[in-house]
Amino acid sequence: MEIEVLKSKIHRAVITEANLQYVGSLTLDEDLMDAANLIEHEKVQVVNVNNGSRLETYLIKGKRGSGTVCLNGPAARQGAVGDVVIVIAYATMPFEEAKTFKPWLVFPKEDNRL
Repeated sequence: MEIEVLKSKIHRAVITEANLQYVGSLTLDEDLMDAANLIEHEKVQVVNVNNGSRLETYLIKGKRGSGTVCLNGPAARQGAVGDVVIVIAYATMPFEEAKTFKPWLVFPKEDNRL
């Protein structure tokens, strides 16, 4: 049996941009992506602490060290600059492996820095 478990979480990052005219996705500072073991184009869930919205999208790399957290395209309607979000990725694995799996957890500081 395989189950889906938390793989990566960036807890309480702050939205720095919302670009309605972009084709879609979430742009993240590459440092945040690396710290959370996330890759470009990976599917993520974005949970907005301020308004309760949840959305699924994919990641694109933002400039390393920039602190960028940008909702793009229709996702830009789900949050505003300054909103606090949690970015979550899941992985599917065998049940027994999941029992000992440890996810990558990132708790950004001011300006989304590590």
